[in-house]
Amino acid sequence: MADETASFPQPGKLLCQMGDTLKVKDLDAAKKAQLAQEIRDYLIAAVSQTGGHMGPNLGVVELTMALHAAFESPKDTLLFDTGHQAYVHKLLTGRHDFSSLRQTGGISGYPSRAESKHDVIENSHASTALSWANGVALGKKLNHDDSYTVAVIGDGAMTGGMAWEALNNISALKKSKLIIVVNDNGRSYAPTVGGLSHHLNTMRTNPKYERTLAQIKSMLLSAGRGGELAYDALHSMKKGLKDLVAPQAMFEDLGLKYLGPFDGHDLNVLETAFNQAKTLGEPVIVHVSTQKGRGYVPAEEDVADRFHAVGKIHPETGLPVAPSRFGWTAVFADEIVKAARVNPKLVGVSAAMIAPVGLAPMLKEFPDRVYDVGIAEQHAATMCAGLSYAGYHPVFAVYATFLNRAFDQVLFDIALHGESVTIVLDRAGATGDDGASHNGMWDLALFRLVPNLAVAAPRDEETLRAVLREAFANEQQPTLVRYPKGALPTSLPALASGFGAELIATTTATNESKAVAQKENPWLLSDKEKQLVIIAVGPTAHQAVAAVEEIKDATGWQVRVVDPGWLYPIRDEFVLSLQAADAVMTLEDGVVSGGYGEALATELRKTKPEIKVKSLGIPDEFLPHQTRTEIWDSSHLNSRYITLEAIDLLK
Repeated sequence: MADETASFPQPGKLLCQMGDTLKVKDLDAAKKAQLAQEIRDYLIAAVSQTGGHMGPNLGVVELTMALHAAFESPKDTLLFDTGHQAYVHKLLTGRHDFSSLRQTGGISGYPSRAESKHDVIENSHASTALSWANGVALGKKLNHDDSYTVAVIGDGAMTGGMAWEALNNISALKKSKLIIVVNDNGRSYAPTVGGLSHHLNTMRTNPKYERTLAQIKSMLLSAGRGGELAYDALHSMKKGLKDLVAPQAMFEDLGLKYLGPFDGHDLNVLETAFNQAKTLGEPVIVHVSTQKGRGYVPAEEDVADRFHAVGKIHPETGLPVAPSRFGWTAVFADEIVKAARVNPKLVGVSAAMIAPVGLAPMLKEFPDRVYDVGIAEQHAATMCAGLSYAGYHPVFAVYATFLNRAFDQVLFDIALHGESVTIVLDRAGATGDDGASHNGMWDLALFRLVPNLAVAAPRDEETLRAVLREAFANEQQPTLVRYPKGALPTSLPALASGFGAELIATTTATNESKAVAQKENPWLLSDKEKQLVIIAVGPTAHQAVAAVEEIKDATGWQVRVVDPGWLYPIRDEFVLSLQAADAVMTLEDGVVSGGYGEALATELRKTKPEIKVKSLGIPDEFLPHQTRTEIWDSSHLNSRYITLEAIDLLK
């Protein structure tokens, strides 16, 4: 470990002093330029070894430096939306060791209150900072606190509806020291989409506009009645004139002052702009144009996402250190293209993540049948309901954690109306490295509450392909398919099937599998021996299979592992098939509280109150950033702990 730490890139001499003995405002122009270069060099070298959000942070080096020069953190509150663009902020506030970035015990890839008094929002979900800023600034105003509140919103976060709800209220917050910095890099993961993006791209400031208008007003009003009439006509055209000359009218019509756009890589310009904004004494938009991936040629040339997030790469070339293994997302990408070739009514929908969720191949082959709505999951879900009503079968591919924000839309817009929408949840369950807000571990508990929503959790490539085909073909109800992040596990073929589920492991010899399949109840092979049935959700099946023989040896019980496949709605016949078991254990890559295991246990005990049931899953708590394997270990979802838990259950 010592050798690894010693070989890790070290920050430059000037950067090492930042946040401790030195601040950005203490530096002259030459030193600031040196610091900017040291920051970029360190980001490229360090993140190449750990993985992380490289592109967004390379794009905000000068912007973040200017913020720290113009404002006094933490007295002035700095909020980043989203938090993945806060690496430079971390470096400038004394966190210089990135050797364990996004690893257990290391610094987080997002702002973290546990790390520093300079961090406020522990956020990864976009479009929230303006609401936070509204509340913080209002609280300061009530407390007669004259410090500033600064929200940096960018990387597509302005496409989220919450941002505009907040702006509507911020405009009424007069005499408040609230500054909104729009980091306009034209992108979220891929290029930002929609009318707002186009509007921001066309915004240009004409500094002569207000001065010229004032001169015209003075001249006309001094010319008697005719001049007054002319001025009235001109004033009625003001909005049109402003839209033509200075499109910042969009913000100003909300009652917000607007400055910009400014070159986001010119420190002098940025510091001047922020200092000007400080003098206004009311909410103001500072529009800044930046280049994602700035200063790193491989990132600048990456058209797809400017190295938005990378694994371990060779810093010289930007190429991966190890090629990615074929993963769950790639299977979905392949399967939806196959389905789209056959079904012209199948369409794909993404919330600013076309490539990460696997819709890029479909977009390439069917460009008119894939829609990116920006960072707007609620809108995406309800739009899917409308597409279904119009005769299409939309497939909304989204990270599991981000669908949390659209629960109401899934419940009332999709499920209530019985629309045939398929939701594909990528990164479901424990994801780990990006911390609490990125773990997609609440979906099985949340969407258990949605009537008539069919939910599936495949265990391997073959079952993923099968449930996707079933979901795409289901025109009777909404469907949801969940799978984890990363590479695919080995295949686990079924030994038998029945009641909509599959038997995948048993302590009975495999040469009896044919006899098993012929039995009325394939889970239960003997009336004389005690029998434990492990219900394994998704890829937890692999850990359950590994524990079967150890449990048999330790307890003498016969053990079966069953994959329910489609979890919800829980089927009556499946519950009845388990009634003859003496004990049932459930495993799920999701929160235990309110999850699938609790739901199944409730149904089992309705007809067999004495049955032994134990549910294993992720604790109902916010988990620090760590690997998926570490989360599973601590949640007792590995074969060793499954064995120990089974022994305890069967005492």
